[in-house]
Amino acid sequence: MNDKQIEEKIIENYQGEENMMILIFAQWCVNHDLDPEALYLQAYPEQSANPALKEALELTVSKAEAGEIGDQTLLGVLSLFGNDDLAFVVTEEIRKME
Repeated sequence: MNDKQIEEKIIENYQGEENMMILIFAQWCVNHDLDPEALYLQAYPEQSANPALKEALELTVSKAEAGEIGDQTLLGVLSLFGNDDLAFVVTEEIRKME
């Protein structure tokens, strides 16, 4: 592999992991009867609809079919990708649920 191919592979892996993070967020929202798009817009009001989030929503399953996603798991994943604003909004929702 040359440098360009290695760089492309790294970017591809990161994007795949980022999509998994978005799916985890979307499924956590579904599991808690929350609207992922509304929470995302609360965190990032300057951004329009997120196409990756729309794709992730198509992959979510019903609450009954889904496995549990722990609050700390979601917050950890968001933190890994630097989504601090979204983590803040999620933390506020967690507090409301308590």
